[in-house]
Amino acid sequence: MRKPWLAQYPAGVPAEIDVNEFPSLKDVLTSTCARFAERPAFSSMGTVMTFRQLDEASRSFAAWLQKVAKLKRGDRVALMMPNLLQYPVAMFGALRAGLVVVNVNPLYTPRELEHQLNDSGAVAIVVLENFAHTLEQVIGSTPVRFVITTQVGDLLPPIKRMLTNAVVKRVKKLVPPWRLAGAIDFNRMLAAGRAQSPDEATLTHDDLAFLQYTGGTTGVAKGAMLTHGNMVANVLQVAAWMSPNLNDGVETLVIPLPLYHVFALTGCLSFFRIGTQTVLIANPRDLTAFTRTLRQTRFTAIIGVNTLFR
Repeated sequence: MRKPWLAQYPAGVPAEIDVNEFPSLKDVLTSTCARFAERPAFSSMGTVMTFRQLDEASRSFAAWLQKVAKLKRGDRVALMMPNLLQYPVAMFGALRAGLVVVNVNPLYTPRELEHQLNDSGAVAIVVLENFAHTLEQVIGSTPVRFVITTQVGDLLPPIKRMLTNAVVKRVKKLVPPWRLAGAIDFNRMLAAGRAQSPDEATLTHDDLAFLQYTGGTTGVAKGAMLTHGNMVANVLQVAAWMSPNLNDGVETLVIPLPLYHVFALTGCLSFFRIGTQTVLIANPRDLTAFTRTLRQTRFTAIIGVNTLFR
């Protein structure tokens, strides 16, 4: 078969990728964390998390899900938060436990949230406290059994964590009152998980990784089933296309587009594969903070700028 499009490929971009290089995203995680252990993996609000720290924290999260919550392979875990350090920890933790990640827009109305939790069958959810009041309104009519709440500054250094959470809650008053019986704090959950050893989940290309929901503009939101094979292939495709212009372990990516959006998610995973430091922007509409971050960061790429200003 003739492939005339190959003539348009930039120099250095291979015609083929080896989709069997990684059986799953869990293997992408462990391989990358071992290779770039002391390099910065993610940063947020001036705090850096190395690949080693990400590996350890996601392992603790996986252990809690398996040993404490007793979730089984294939169970759904919803993530309802903006771009914070907690997001990659929870995402990779759920994936390495053999579970399915359900990305949830934290700005959903109660009706939208109720539909997605029921449609996906999510049995656990990680939710930023700022949006816990929305979950409170619908949780009784969903299959959710485990709620992990987190605050904006939970993975920042102690003093910065205390000040950040106090400002968000008491000064800016961005956390409406909420009550969710049995909810566990994110950091307490990680501490409990550190006391356990997770079971290694053997995953293949056929295992489901994400239920990624559409925007619902033509009816109710619908969950696209993304397997580990889908995601690994896409990560390797994007990485191959970028390879002539990027170097492993030295690049920096800025992501203002939320990671619950599939474009940002795929871009993040593709850059992650080559040991990139990803700068997470929690609130891109705070233009002062966003601009300050850009001025202070020597970045290689940025995902989603054209979507910010509407």
